[in-house]
Amino acid sequence: MSTKISERTKPTLASVARQAGVSAPTVSKVVNGREDVAPETRARVLAVLEQAGYQSPLQRRSAADVGTVVEVVIDVLDSAYMVEVLNGILQFAASMDVEVLLSVTGQAPSNVQSPERRAQRMLDEGRAGMIVVTSAFSQLQAFRRRKIPLVVIDPLNPPSADVVSVGATNWAGGKAATEHLLDLGHRKIAYIGGIERAECNQARLHGYMAALMGRGITVDPRYIVSGGKFRRESGISGLQALLRLDERPSAIFAASDAIALGVLGEAGRHGVRVPEDISLIGFDGTRQGAESVPSLSSVAQPLEEMGRAALRSLLRQVRGEVLDSHRVELATHLIVRDSTAVPSGSAEG
Repeated sequence: MSTKISERTKPTLASVARQAGVSAPTVSKVVNGREDVAPETRARVLAVLEQAGYQSPLQRRSAADVGTVVEVVIDVLDSAYMVEVLNGILQFAASMDVEVLLSVTGQAPSNVQSPERRAQRMLDEGRAGMIVVTSAFSQLQAFRRRKIPLVVIDPLNPPSADVVSVGATNWAGGKAATEHLLDLGHRKIAYIGGIERAECNQARLHGYMAALMGRGITVDPRYIVSGGKFRRESGISGLQALLRLDERPSAIFAASDAIALGVLGEAGRHGVRVPEDISLIGFDGTRQGAESVPSLSSVAQPLEEMGRAALRSLLRQVRGEVLDSHRVELATHLIVRDSTAVPSGSAEG
């Protein structure tokens, strides 16, 4: 006959096991999240645990997270993309009583502390972990060797399998942007990219190419322009290059909203109307794009959710949890606004 656990008695694995009619090792498996327990048995043990007010070591570590300090490393805080990702991190941090230390590396290589020095400083100063949203730390071995919990957002290069990363469905988003232009009737579609070697840029470019080839359209290399950065200046130089062509495109897919806004401003300076003369779609779904004139069609990334997901994954590592996946990809979605339209009568002649 089992004995009900008194509310005044501190529950133990043994007492919970007696109440649930299972062994203590089975209770241990349940509280530590092991999967090799039958669903009915797990439910019974969890019910007793809840009744008894038992806290697993994982839960006790979670309760001790108050005062946890995590570091977020960025290049510069000068883009809508970065602001929205950071908002997501800060909002989730506030809900979890986690303190965020923001480190800005700047764009000059001489200003960037070496990964070895930064990793050791993090240990010395008691940082719990780090979220990287920067190109400064392409080499992460220094942090991995010291077992520092780490999450990378939109990495330039695919990280090794044991590094946790968060991103969006860039290939699918690039394909959706291009298919939107194709559906409007455009056939001469250009792509203005950002950092050429960046994984997200390559995925968006390949999505663009897949959409064209899927409609039987040969990819014209003249219409693929590398801007070098995910910034307005890439849109400016990219449009200038495209306007020098004998056969101008009737539509442009820009690899970021910032690039697209650069295109939009430069188009006005050349007397090119958007969308009457050229349709334009960006990537990110930022507020700046929504507020531009004309408002920018874009493939929206869930930027704030990417920030929340990164911090959520980091805290799970800090607590010693086993992650289901080291790669988190959040879905993009197409937002159609005023910057895209059917081509003019002669544009696709």
